[in-house]
Amino acid sequence: MTDVITKTKKFFREVKTEMKKVNWPTKDETIKYTLVVIGATLIVATYLGALDAALFNILDRFVL
Repeated sequence: MTDVITKTKKFFREVKTEMKKVNWPTKDETIKYTLVVIGATLIVATYLGALDAALFNILDRFVL
């Protein structure tokens, strides 16, 4: 049991050390990257929605 506690403490010490090395983005970078992700998501959603509608219309003509 003591071994598990020792390993757990060591793990969290190492996590703390590694987290200090992380290069965190600035607020402006975070906003910019978030807007890029939202924009890309909207583009892909629009493309997939249009493709779905087109394929539905094509299949609807053949089935009915």
